[in-house]
Amino acid sequence: MAKLQIDFDKVAAARTAAHNIAVETNEELASYSTETVERAIARLLGIDGINDQAVPLPNLVVESLKDAGVLEQGTAYWLARAAIDQGISAQAVAERVRDEELNWHNLGAVDDFQVQLWLQDEAEKSVGKIRANRLKRDALLNEYGDPSGALLYVIVATGNIYEDVIQAQAAARQGADVIAVIRTTGQSLLDYVPYGPTTEGFGGTMATQENFRLMRKALDEVAVETGHYTRLCNYCSGLCMPEIAVMGAFERLDVMLNDALYGILFRDINMKRTLIDQAFSRMINGAAGIIINTGEDNYLTTSDAFEEAHTVLASQFINEQFALEAGMPEELMGLGHAFEMDPALENSFLYELAQAQQARQIFPYAPLKYMPPTKYMTGNIFKGHIQDALFNAVTTITHQRIHLLGMMTEAIHTPFMSDRALSLENAQYIATAMKDLGDDIEFKPNGIAETRAAEVLSKSLELLKSIEQDGMFATLEAGKFAGIKRPIDGGKGLKGVFLKDQHYQNPFPELLTREEQEQAKAYAAKRQATRQ
Repeated sequence: MAKLQIDFDKVAAARTAAHNIAVETNEELASYSTETVERAIARLLGIDGINDQAVPLPNLVVESLKDAGVLEQGTAYWLARAAIDQGISAQAVAERVRDEELNWHNLGAVDDFQVQLWLQDEAEKSVGKIRANRLKRDALLNEYGDPSGALLYVIVATGNIYEDVIQAQAAARQGADVIAVIRTTGQSLLDYVPYGPTTEGFGGTMATQENFRLMRKALDEVAVETGHYTRLCNYCSGLCMPEIAVMGAFERLDVMLNDALYGILFRDINMKRTLIDQAFSRMINGAAGIIINTGEDNYLTTSDAFEEAHTVLASQFINEQFALEAGMPEELMGLGHAFEMDPALENSFLYELAQAQQARQIFPYAPLKYMPPTKYMTGNIFKGHIQDALFNAVTTITHQRIHLLGMMTEAIHTPFMSDRALSLENAQYIATAMKDLGDDIEFKPNGIAETRAAEVLSKSLELLKSIEQDGMFATLEAGKFAGIKRPIDGGKGLKGVFLKDQHYQNPFPELLTREEQEQAKAYAAKRQATRQ
């Protein structure tokens, strides 16, 4: 494809700075865990269900350990002790907690070696289930074929999972490659995961494991009918990030929105809490072969897309390094960016093209997620359709991978099925008409596009060096992303962060990253085969 002349010495320097930022941040947080990480561990060990007041059993178990003053040793350790002592499963332990029939302090002595053996066995069963889902996805993509171009991504957001299923199946038949079930407003701030199928939601539908199962089943049915596999996307951001990652892994989701910075900036979630949660959730996503989507596009909804483009690139570098530290291969990093400049800006299309092309070259193996215009969409649906067409053109020319389609009614209402059909038709037309345009053109040396790209990269490197010097937490307090300031000891979820005991146990990071390392080798082999 046409390539910009990019200063890759600056790219390398930016990656080094971002790596140092990620490593330093992780080191500062390494001695902490969070209540939702512990609940995710409970789910991985087989605990599910609710009590008679709809409180999830993972919440009950972690609250019980916290009340007993022993959570610091880890949920895994105590579940193992109780299961061994009483000769029952982790689920049965949770049910005894629910029925107030278990006292953690009254458990008999259990040999630490027995605890480790029990945890190893149960953890391997759980990770084996995740691995089986990943292999099934690979088999289905091999059977039906995986599009080599942009994956056309549309949303459903009725609030009712059964209505969502109808709309998602219609979109899949119309040619959508990814269906994102938008999560109901405010769920990211719930410190528990609702249970079962749901039929009420505002601006979206509850993210529950049963809703995931229903939608996955529905899309698989359409795949048999059409011979085309449609990926399923949902959210594992918010206060329950790692728990929802577990649910997504168990129900074979393919894409999940996963970004601590998004939660910090736009949901006021405590930075320590969500960065810890992000690390564990990305291990789960990576082992499951789930592509993560990051939320850099949101920066441009609160700040000027021309002036602040460098913050998007800087965040992409940081998100890449956090994902690498969690063991994820680049092929699962759906780093976000967006077509959000004011359409009245002269040469805005060329600037957008330059930025998208630069992202594609800097992150060549990442399935970049390119977001459509939203900030400057109006009730003029004809102008909106043209804005989306220009966005589609940039996507095609620069070979973006995950292409979230714009809707001409973006500023009016949640899309109708007919709106999606028109958007899919628009994108399909441009993808066909401009298929090889990006491979048949060249950028003028030192022209507008190259000058713009160089400016964005230089400012991004400057910002990353500043963050490297000041630290991630101080940077977020100063409001250097999206112009939003967040205090290190403020925000939602801080009370759920705790210091781990020196004997704390969690068997999953080692097992999950082992699976991720296998996957990374497989992707490396594919790259080598492509080069040859």
